[in-house]
Amino acid sequence: MAGHSQFKNIMHRKGRQDAQKSKLFGKLAREITVAAKLGTPDPAMNPRLRAAVVAARAENMPKDNIDRAIKKALGSEGENYDEIRYEGYGPGGVAVIVEALTDNRNRAASDIRSFFTKSGGNLGETGSVAFMFDRTGIIEYDAKVASDDAMLDAAIEAGADDVVSSEAGHEVYASQETFREVAKALEAKFGEPRKAALTWKPQNTVAVDDETGEKLLKLMDLLNEHDDVQNVYANFEVSDALLAKMGG
Repeated sequence: MAGHSQFKNIMHRKGRQDAQKSKLFGKLAREITVAAKLGTPDPAMNPRLRAAVVAARAENMPKDNIDRAIKKALGSEGENYDEIRYEGYGPGGVAVIVEALTDNRNRAASDIRSFFTKSGGNLGETGSVAFMFDRTGIIEYDAKVASDDAMLDAAIEAGADDVVSSEAGHEVYASQETFREVAKALEAKFGEPRKAALTWKPQNTVAVDDETGEKLLKLMDLLNEHDDVQNVYANFEVSDALLAKMGG
């Protein structure tokens, strides 16, 4: 069960980008609305909606905003969003997956393609890099919720695939098929997680030099700041020194 959090130092970077709360709340609300539209508007019966609400609460999004986003899905006036996955290569040949919810496919594709091109990368076809990632569920808890051993024991009992514990917290990984049941079992034991979602986990990561790393982090920034982009995943690691320099 021991594992190494292969994309930990890239994920830390998200904290600075997400400091723009209004933009972040807008993205969270969009995901809540889409999740509620695709299934039932009850988070207890709709796993995707439940994950979206958990993510919103973790960012201290007001309950009124969450309720409004769910209600929006029930009305006919709400926008229709397309779910699109873009795949491509960034500087240094690093694999990048971008998940978007957009009401204008042409605008989203044009913008995202230009970001890749400007960074020295290129946008590929769907499936061009996804084979280098595993589609897996992740459930996160703060470190203080349980000891490393207690979390490991509970995760094994729940049927999880892997656990990574550090000062930053506990990350429990589960297959797409078992994700919902593992999340429910852990929530019954430890309470609501700070995150529970499906993610793209790189099978291997590539260490890049600081020059390439800086270009890649700028590309991550551009993508994350776009209103249509919900999530960005990549399979590279950079030095702690570069992260500190870039304010990550």
